[in-house]
Amino acid sequence: MAGRPGICYIPLMMQMPADPRSPESRRRRFRPIPVRMLVPNIITLLAICAGLTAIRLSTEGRMELAVAAIVFAAVLDGLDGRVARMIKGQSKFGAELDSLADFVNFGVAPGLILYFWQLHELGNGGWIAAMVFAISGGLRLARFNATMDDPDKPPFAANYFTGVPAPLGAITVLLPIYLAFLTIPKPPAVLTAFYTLLIAFLMVSRLPVFSGKTVRMRVAPEMMLPVFVSVIFFIALLVSYPWHILSACTVLYLLSLPVGWKSYRDHEHRAAAQAAKPAAAAPANPTAPFAAPAAGPDPDDRPARLN
Repeated sequence: MAGRPGICYIPLMMQMPADPRSPESRRRRFRPIPVRMLVPNIITLLAICAGLTAIRLSTEGRMELAVAAIVFAAVLDGLDGRVARMIKGQSKFGAELDSLADFVNFGVAPGLILYFWQLHELGNGGWIAAMVFAISGGLRLARFNATMDDPDKPPFAANYFTGVPAPLGAITVLLPIYLAFLTIPKPPAVLTAFYTLLIAFLMVSRLPVFSGKTVRMRVAPEMMLPVFVSVIFFIALLVSYPWHILSACTVLYLLSLPVGWKSYRDHEHRAAAQAAKPAAAAPANPTAPFAAPAAGPDPDDRPARLN
């Protein structure tokens, strides 16, 4: 093909993009996924199966198995993240799947269990209480995801949750059912609805809840065997006396919430005091010809308060 000198012509077929439906394009688009990325997601899917099974068991009236399924889902929820960090299998897909699983397992499932157990006696009022709890769980998870990488958080805030976490909220809201399994008379349906709404409020509140995420616990070699024995002993107690252990742990957790709030406020006040020290210790500029009079304390200069 003739053309002007100095100009190179490229064949038309070389300029056309590759067909996305071709096998070569598909192989390039779908790359192999390491097994270490799949293991945490499989654990999360098992937790979803446990939560959905709990809903089915509650509709069939098998409340003991339904509550056990929620506890099992909470155990799996605590494992998937740790396993992912241990084998370096974190992924954005896994984080989103975990949030969806938490909404089903610790928002929808506990609300439906309580509704089929007793809240249905209140009619629409009981259904509203169950819905409010489920929606609060979803809002709590959405806020956690939105503020996870907030750069304005103080360093000590990494050791606290904002509001009761969804898994602990699900375990806590089922306390009336635990007590009923201990042959304690069932409370009135109105009281159960009020307790459900209270836990829902604690989940979406700005109450600082101690998490212990940044606390690094190391066990001395000589204490390894006693620690293993203690863990096995606790698991044996939980299997043998599940409702006693769950009731006691739930009550202790509710009583510990003011302690976490007090600890957060102490950290907040210390951080504010340390931030004010450099400004107070800074020497005045002796070369300034006119020194402004010292200003009194600003009434708005006080530690930030939780909303």
